Amino acid sequence: VQLQASGGGAVEPGGSLRLSCAASGSIFRLLDIGWYRQAPEKQRELVASITKGGSTNYQDSVKGRFTISRDNSKNTVYLQMNRLNSEDTAVYYCSADLSTGPFRRYWGQGTQVTVSS
Repeated sequence: VQLQASGGGAVEPGGSLRLSCAASGSIFRLLDIGWYRQAPEKQRELVASITKGGSTNYQDSVKGRFTISRDNSKNTVYLQMNRLNSEDTAVYYCSADLSTGPFRRYWGQGTQVTVSS
């Protein structure tokens, strides 16, 4: 599985961005997808996740502002980010977990999100 993250950029506080994570292969529907972020000198943290069944989970700091969704017909997961603030500045990564058979986790490259006035 190869993951391609895109959609990052620079926005002002209060702005919005939509990140996309496109996956190769024919097993996308079996994957649980997560969006992580890593700010400078901080640990990578889970921001939001969506299971293969569509259940979602969010970090408390983004609840009500971020929405994760998936389109299995396009092998893509989206992270809609609204009301961005400076603390959302980080490199965002998507991951894919395959739990059928031996557990495997795949990572995409990061996409930079910068929130600044």
